[in-house]
Amino acid sequence: MIEVTPEQQLFMQDDVSTRLHHLAGHLSQIQSLWTDKSLSQEAILALIKESRYFLEWTVPDMVQADDIDRACELVDLGRLLTRWLFHWDEIWSDAQQKQAAVVATGDWLRRVLEIADTEPEPLSA
Repeated sequence: MIEVTPEQQLFMQDDVSTRLHHLAGHLSQIQSLWTDKSLSQEAILALIKESRYFLEWTVPDMVQADDIDRACELVDLGRLLTRWLFHWDEIWSDAQQKQAAVVATGDWLRRVLEIADTEPEPLSA
């Protein structure tokens, strides 16, 4: 049996839209931190890791509600965040890759907000 953490329990009390707004807040912070020279990488890494948890705790509920397409989109975001973690040193030290990450974060931020603010499309019979 998987143990539920207090953080997860608190997060899961919110509806999917509210959870996605929390995720969007993290993405907004990540986007601004990419270019903040005074801040350490640890702050971004912590937000990326927590964002992955937010996805892990939200996507199954979207699938259960038959919001499959948008859940799949968010799985792609999770893949991107995971890729960043695996290639962190080269991304952090390469200005071009860091700029690409800033752009990707902004794109995902807009998409997560769109998903959060719209009702899922009903499945056709």
